[in-house]
Amino acid sequence: MSHLIFSVAWEPNKPVVIEEIEVAPPQANEVRIKIVATSVCHTDLYHLFESMHKDGFPTVLGHEGAGIVESVGPGVTEFQPGDKVIPLFLSQCKECHLCKNPRTNQCEVAWINQAIMAGVESRFTCKGKRVLQFMGTSTFSEYTVINQMAVAKIDPAAPLDKVCLLGCGICTGYGAAVNTAKVEPGSTCAVFGLGAVGLAAVMGCKAAGAKRIIAVDVNPDKFEKAKVFGATDFVNPKDHDKPIHEVLTKMTNGGVDYSLECVGNVQVMRSALESSAQGWGVSVIVGWTDLHDIVIRPAHLISGRTWKGSMFGGFKSKDGVSKMVKDYLDKKLKVDEFISQNMTLDQANDAIELMKNCKCIRAVMSVSPP
Repeated sequence: MSHLIFSVAWEPNKPVVIEEIEVAPPQANEVRIKIVATSVCHTDLYHLFESMHKDGFPTVLGHEGAGIVESVGPGVTEFQPGDKVIPLFLSQCKECHLCKNPRTNQCEVAWINQAIMAGVESRFTCKGKRVLQFMGTSTFSEYTVINQMAVAKIDPAAPLDKVCLLGCGICTGYGAAVNTAKVEPGSTCAVFGLGAVGLAAVMGCKAAGAKRIIAVDVNPDKFEKAKVFGATDFVNPKDHDKPIHEVLTKMTNGGVDYSLECVGNVQVMRSALESSAQGWGVSVIVGWTDLHDIVIRPAHLISGRTWKGSMFGGFKSKDGVSKMVKDYLDKKLKVDEFISQNMTLDQANDAIELMKNCKCIRAVMSVSPP
C-alpha cells in the first residue's frame, strides 16, 4: 500500500512534513487500521521538542487516534475489516504476569516491543528510509499497522472524531483519580495543570464524589473550562508570594486528601506531594517527563503521605478503553467538551503550535472519511 499521506517528523525541533509513505501489509497478529481522526497530545510535543531520544527519528507522531480496521494478518481472530478501533500505546497481551495481576495495568510486551518514545518495529517506509512508529502507534497517518494486543475494539456507534481522545489524555487523567488515587466521596482534591489530562483528572475527582476540587494553573484562562468539569476552587500560583503548597495547606486546614500532578514537571511534582495532608494524603504523578530527578525530604513520606505514579490512568488498556467509550455513549463521561479545534492532518504543524503555545485543549485532526 503506497502513496498515502503521513505527517513525518524527520528530526527533532523541526516542523513535521507531509509525505507519501509506503505501508507494509499486516504481518502475523497485526492489524492495519485506516485512521479517521487523531489529536495532538503533549507527549507528541515532548518527543519532538524535549526528549533526549535523538535516535527516535524519523518518526510519524500521534498516539491519540481512532479508525477502522482495513485488513488483518495471519492469526488475528479478535478483529475483522470494518471494526471500529482505538490504537493503544500501552498493550494488553492478557498473558504475561503483569496483565494477569489486577494490581497493575502494565504489560511486559509494552516495554519489550513498544519503546515508550519510538516503536522498535515499523511497517513504514518513506524515500527508501525506514520511518519509526511513535509509541508503536503513529496516528498522524492515513493508515497504521499495530499488533492486535495494542488495539481496542469499540462500539460501532461511537463517533471516531470524538472518542479518539480516549486513546490517551482523558483516560490518563480520569483514571489517575478513580483508579490510582482512588478518590473517596467527600474528599478534598487538588489538580495541578489544566491541560486535557488535568481537566480529565478534575472530571474523575468529581465522578468519585470529591466535595472540593482545587484547580491549580498559572493560566487563569483555563479556570472557566475547569469549572465545566467540576472544579470548585481556582488557584494561580502567580497570585501568591508563598509557595503553592503553603497556600493550599492554609486553604484546606492541613493539606488536601488527594493531589494529582498533570504537568510533567519535577518541581510541580514536589509541590503536589507537599500539598497533600500529612498523615494520610495521597499524591499521584501523572505528567510524563524523563529529563530530571526529583528531590524531596524523607520526612514528606515518613509523616504518612503516599506517593504514586500512574500510567494511562491505571486502565488495563484494551478493556478500559472499550468501557470508557461505552460510558461516553451512555452519557456518563464528557468527551466533546475537550475539543477546542477541529482541523485536518495537513494542518498538523498548526495544531502542534496551538498545543505548544497553550492555545488549545485538544485539536482533533480529521484524516480520512469513515
